[in-house]
Amino acid sequence: MQAEVDRLSTNWRTLLDAMPEMVFLVSEDGSVEYLNRSARDCFGDPCPEEIAAGLSPICRDCRDRLSPAAAAPSVREVVLGSTPVEFSAVPFIGYTGERLIMLVMRDISQRKSYENELLQFNTSIETILSQKISELEASEVMRQKLSRQLNSLKMQLGHYHKADKMVGSSRKMRELREMIHQVAGSDATILITGESGTGKELVANLVHATSSRDDKPFLKINCNAINDSLLEADLFGYEKGAFTGAQQRKIGKFEVVDGGTIFLDEIGDISPHMQVSLLRVLQNGEIIRVGGNEPVQVDVRVIAATNVDLAQAVKDKKFRLDLYYRLNIITIDIPPLRDRKEDIVELVSHFVNHYRLAFDKEIDFVPKSVINRLLLHDWPGNVRELENLIQRAVLMNKGKMITEGDLLFDQDPRMEQPVRNGFDLNGRLGSLPLKEILAEVETTVITETLRRCEGNVGLAATQLHIGKTALYDKMKQRGILPKVLRKPD
Repeated sequence: MQAEVDRLSTNWRTLLDAMPEMVFLVSEDGSVEYLNRSARDCFGDPCPEEIAAGLSPICRDCRDRLSPAAAAPSVREVVLGSTPVEFSAVPFIGYTGERLIMLVMRDISQRKSYENELLQFNTSIETILSQKISELEASEVMRQKLSRQLNSLKMQLGHYHKADKMVGSSRKMRELREMIHQVAGSDATILITGESGTGKELVANLVHATSSRDDKPFLKINCNAINDSLLEADLFGYEKGAFTGAQQRKIGKFEVVDGGTIFLDEIGDISPHMQVSLLRVLQNGEIIRVGGNEPVQVDVRVIAATNVDLAQAVKDKKFRLDLYYRLNIITIDIPPLRDRKEDIVELVSHFVNHYRLAFDKEIDFVPKSVINRLLLHDWPGNVRELENLIQRAVLMNKGKMITEGDLLFDQDPRMEQPVRNGFDLNGRLGSLPLKEILAEVETTVITETLRRCEGNVGLAATQLHIGKTALYDKMKQRGILPKVLRKPD
């Protein structure tokens, strides 16, 4: 009988030793009765005390939960010593009847290493993704901030265009650019107003360049520079035999520029006859050649400019009311330089750079004292006067720095005109009371100021440093009519 037991014992030990899994047989008192070859290879033989100590609580837990009739045991994980293993436990009855627990284990160190690597990878991915998400969120915040800043700059600087040759970033210039941007896209007639030298042609150029007609012809006509009869023939053309020398039909500017834009500068100086012809173009989109009878349809956008107060000219019966309304659909008023002196620094820098290249000069510095002197000037000739001054200063300068001595200001030509309706002070002294002499002086000053301002009451009030209403009251008191006063030829 013992021989059979020994034989069976040898057989199952041989079988267990052949298993790749680790097998432990643990008695009820926690002692390790047997471990197969895989277990010995992993932990040593005999079983180390620390391993046996680790098995003891596992067996106690299993003993409480397992019975011979229990279902298939679940797989659990534990760390023996430093080795992670997964195991299952089953009750086992020895050949001598003793109760044992058989633990079948598998070394999962490699798997745990892979799992840890995968966990670290996933953690790294999560960290990277979290970082990228944070960066994207920060980028979106920055994008929105930059977008707001861009929109703000667009509002401040207007919509930049390569055709924009205007210099200045003051509030008034920003408003001017924004106005141009708003109206350029339409085909509406535009009236550009402003004093001489403010840059009306630059505005007209930018309006055309930013319009839908920018790829079409753009012609500029100075209505004040052409004789009235020649102006009509130039704008509308003429038929053969219309006048002496008209040997063949000639196409006028409005037909040449068909589909494009025409800029009529000094529109306030055209004759009543020309006003009628221009009104026909604006109302019906048609012209009649000189000497012709048949209307010719044209598609032309008109941009007009003037430094004349057309509203006052209408009151004075010098300009047609219907033409005024046709021209005054959109008005762009250009501020004088004295109202945007903060642009003087930019303008000076622009003109110095331009003319030092044109004249091959080495001027590279404009001292603050020069800028301060320029800021004190009233600039009756506006930007054109400033450009002339800088041009002279650069041309005549012999060093590398413009000085106050190089500033040769233009004399206001209006100051050279004799005082009209003036009075002989010496002739008044002793013959008139002080009150009447002062009244006559006041009348002369107001009249001359209005003449210099070409009938602009608001501008005259500004120059006299009184309110517009107060000036009107004095004009009424002195019998001064608010009429358009032009500079003498």
